[in-house]
Amino acid sequence: MSKAPLGFFDSGVGGTSVWSEVNSLLPNEHSVYLADSKNAPYGPKGKDRIIELSIKNTELLLKKGCKLIAVPCNTATTNAIDVLRSTYDIPFVGIEPAIKPAALQTKTNSIGVLATKGTLSSALFHKTSSLHTSGIQVIEQVGEGLVPLVEAGKINHKETLNLLEKYTKPMLDANIDYLVLGCSHYPYLITPLKKVLPNHITIIDSGEAVARQVQAVLSQYDLLNKDIKPATHYFYTNTTVDTLKQLLPKQKYIEYLDF
Repeated sequence: MSKAPLGFFDSGVGGTSVWSEVNSLLPNEHSVYLADSKNAPYGPKGKDRIIELSIKNTELLLKKGCKLIAVPCNTATTNAIDVLRSTYDIPFVGIEPAIKPAALQTKTNSIGVLATKGTLSSALFHKTSSLHTSGIQVIEQVGEGLVPLVEAGKINHKETLNLLEKYTKPMLDANIDYLVLGCSHYPYLITPLKKVLPNHITIIDSGEAVARQVQAVLSQYDLLNKDIKPATHYFYTNTTVDTLKQLLPKQKYIEYLDF
């Protein structure tokens, strides 16, 4: 099983930001990535639908022979990962907004969280937030409309900048010094975010933490691939391949798949 691929699924292309972190840390590992762009974003969907989509994606990755499944989708993690772990006999690694490091490091006692509705309204998010943010002001903002813009490849588009300015204004008014990105699509917006935020605000995402956790779990189960041959990566999307090709120009296997 050590030479089997890692599996990834997300509500679209955003999770490739996390995939890149995993690939950087574990270059020997083969991978299969599912971009469920047809159903993006998961955020506004109800819990039952999110679980249904997560099961569908998991089943497909299992058919592809994956040895571990990473869920770089905050909404899928917070709503479905417990069900997945209790249903399938395979390790799962989820993702959560990096509230803890922001709360530990803030000097202004005020942090911002930009995430989807599905993440901000989830029980897991509220549990994590309340655990680490006692005495700290947390400005939560639903990033409505941002996922479709990333999916369309409009990362530095004027419309994107306008939304980011609108969503970060209440955070700036509250004197935040850390902005936590709570959606796997949002790391692709770091460049435009830096255009609208003052230099003293630190932007945090969870990709590196997920990569370290994938490494730890593979090591725990003795599943690390020690083969030094070049790894093979397959990316599948159920809509157009254009944005994936834009985000991952060096990848050879980017294909449409009806799932």
